[in-house]
Amino acid sequence: MRPEVYEVIRSKSELHQYLRLHPAWYRKLGRDPDLLKQMVQEANVYFGKTLPQRMEQIHKNMNLAMMMIEMMRQVNET
Repeated sequence: MRPEVYEVIRSKSELHQYLRLHPAWYRKLGRDPDLLKQMVQEANVYFGKTLPQRMEQIHKNMNLAMMMIEMMRQVNET
């Protein structure tokens, strides 16, 4: 693996962790360093960092907060 590719991976702990969990990427990046972008995209999906995944998490949190507020209203009414 090229030193500059390895340096990028080491600088971002999530990429390093993803690489350790998916060792096939060692071979892929050793043969074609341009695949780093593809690995970063897969790591983002794996760790839930894509925009749709973040929006889904925000939506879940909002629903939970609204449910808690509704429960507090019901408790106060009784």
